[in-house]
Amino acid sequence: MNKWVKIGISSCLLGEQVRYDGGHKLDHYLRDTLGQFVQWVPVCPETEAGLPVPREAMHLTGDPKAPRLVTRQTGVDHTELLWQWSRRKLAELEHQNLCGFVFKSRSPSSGMRGVKVYSTSGLAVHKGVGIFAQAFMFRFPLIPVEDEGRLQDPGIRENFIERVFVYRRFIDLIQRGGGIGDLVSFHTEHKLLIMSHSTQHLRELGKLVSNAKKDHSEILYDQYFQALMNCLRLTATTKKHTNVLQHIAGYFKKQLATGDKAELQEVIMQYHMGLIPLIVPITLLKHYVKKYNDSYLRRQYYLSPHPLELMLRNHV
Repeated sequence: MNKWVKIGISSCLLGEQVRYDGGHKLDHYLRDTLGQFVQWVPVCPETEAGLPVPREAMHLTGDPKAPRLVTRQTGVDHTELLWQWSRRKLAELEHQNLCGFVFKSRSPSSGMRGVKVYSTSGLAVHKGVGIFAQAFMFRFPLIPVEDEGRLQDPGIRENFIERVFVYRRFIDLIQRGGGIGDLVSFHTEHKLLIMSHSTQHLRELGKLVSNAKKDHSEILYDQYFQALMNCLRLTATTKKHTNVLQHIAGYFKKQLATGDKAELQEVIMQYHMGLIPLIVPITLLKHYVKKYNDSYLRRQYYLSPHPLELMLRNHV
């Protein structure tokens, strides 16, 4: 399989023994399941910056907005070492065409949120961001990021992987030198996916596409991309999904017999009530899309936003 989607990842999550104690934090789902469909780009800030394995454990201290990275026992400050390495590494990663990054949760170098920051009195607040994670998110603000702890939540996992694949498709559009028609097609194919996150963003993105027909420019593409990725960060709730499912069902009002309509509505309502997962109404709707060969719905990534084998919608 051609793994055309590249995702950065903290090396220890792939089983590499790079942690301060010489161990790892292997995540079997990331390595063995998602790894079948993406190309992992492992990164370990501490070892790549030159620190040994094993090494003295470190933590963040001082101001949570600009913490220092120091060793726990001896108080050696490695902040500048990590910042200098991060600048070099980010310049290297810029050429990797990453479509996402999975950070090690709570790590003082790679944690993306809620990392402990200790005061001079020894009290800790969970308000820090790891040195490398902070630099990465500042340099690449649109690239989808998560940590392995949050990815245990099925909804967050599905949202992250969905965003990764949308990101890859838009980068492909840009790299092909896509014209106005290509942007219109991209937007059309993602309309229902966007709707499942935010109807307001759907209207805003639609206006941008309309402007693109009159004034194609790189700035307008950037505006669309930023608005799109901001939209997809919003949670696609059960209520929002139900709205999209009903919208799709409306395309078959004339084709479906009375009994089939009732069955479809029952399935959608069972999903809405939390009795069945999203994959059930989606599968039924895909059956009708294929049966009646609806050209518009056949193009919608909402119905197949990521590899079916990942079974992400079996759990949301």
